Amino acid sequence: MYRTILVPLDGSRRAEAILGHAELIAKQNGAKVVFLKVEDEPIMLERDEVIDTARYHALFEKQKELSLNYLRGLQNDFSEKDIRTEMLLLYGSVVKSILKTAAEKGADLIAMATHGWSGLARASYGSVAAGVLQAAEIPILLIRSQKEPL
Repeated sequence: MYRTILVPLDGSRRAEAILGHAELIAKQNGAKVVFLKVEDEPIMLERDEVIDTARYHALFEKQKELSLNYLRGLQNDFSEKDIRTEMLLLYGSVVKSILKTAAEKGADLIAMATHGWSGLARASYGSVAAGVLQAAEIPILLIRSQKEPL
């Protein structure tokens, strides 16, 4: 029986392919769904590097608000279906953030979609799914999503 399901998302339709599965499992088990979105770390400057900090902060805040609105939308959709939810926006390593959040929230299932990259794309971009599969100590529901429509 699952009590807490961690659903990491990147904002893409391909990642959202897991949502129907998470919804069904949550309803069947009375589980809470924790939506997680991980963004890149805020930029680190070299010692002599200069940027327009006001513009940078404005862009950062805009992206943060977009991500929070995205998560709120998912949370509202699931709440309307009587599924308890929580949302988190973190910054840093995606795999580490997923594993840390799973431990901190007491998740007993990680449900996520893989983009299904292989070959050179997987080698150059790395694979979040592979990283989670190798290190997670709880069950993982992993589905391979289809390509997004153009």
